[in-house]
Amino acid sequence: MMTVKEISEITGISVRTLHYYDEIGLLTPSQKSAAGYRLYDDKALERLRQILFFREFDLPLKEIRAVMDDPSLDRNGILQMQRRMLVRKKERMERLIASIDKILKGEDKMDFEVFDRSEIEEIWNSLYENCSEAQRALFVSRYGSKEAWRRQFLESASSEEAQKSYAKIVEWYGSKEKAMEAQKNPTDAGLVTAYQKRITAVMQKLADKMGTDVNDMGVKEIVGEYDFVAKQLYQMDDVSALMKELAAAYQTNETMQKVQDSIYGDGTTAYIGQAIQAFYS
Repeated sequence: MMTVKEISEITGISVRTLHYYDEIGLLTPSQKSAAGYRLYDDKALERLRQILFFREFDLPLKEIRAVMDDPSLDRNGILQMQRRMLVRKKERMERLIASIDKILKGEDKMDFEVFDRSEIEEIWNSLYENCSEAQRALFVSRYGSKEAWRRQFLESASSEEAQKSYAKIVEWYGSKEKAMEAQKNPTDAGLVTAYQKRITAVMQKLADKMGTDVNDMGVKEIVGEYDFVAKQLYQMDDVSALMKELAAAYQTNETMQKVQDSIYGDGTTAYIGQAIQAFYS
């Protein structure tokens, strides 16, 4: 067991900060001495290390606590999430450096083109590789053969309507490069399930708040949690454009309202849309 002072010396975190983490329930001591001093074991140190990883991304403490206390995420799930965040941060730094280099060379040109034929081929190959055997069998049965399925995919993806959708995806991700990477490297199925469960729980929290002013801080905190989970699920650094469109759909799409209202209650879908819109405004 280690005292607060010893933990502070090891990590560089102030004693006052550790006391505050205890007060808000983010990092509670493993036990207290007879004199009432906080004591921490190795498990508490492991939790503190995970907290410090999340703090590298300037996440609010409430969001960190919500993630770490999520029963659907175990230690490995949290570490995988943190690793993805670190990789994206590294890639973002590399892109910024590359952009500066281009500006210095007089090549300051942003690329927001939609996917061309060769890139659609890459997406197809990735799609096929990530399908289960059962999914492959289903599509082959539907189209008659793997090659027929492939031709149908390429034809559909090359259509004007599909290209407009791809352009929207590029807009959401912020660049063609990041959108392409997300298309080719979908999030692990286990993590997707965990994120979807989390979003369902967030939606229920918002539904329970119906009638409360959407500018209320309690409502905004719940939408903030939605924002955080959406970033992990869709592998985006900024989901505001996507969420704004979702908010608009929640308020205007009657089919969507009918389906979701049947789950969360009459009028909840429109209210959730208003809450999301207020958050990003």
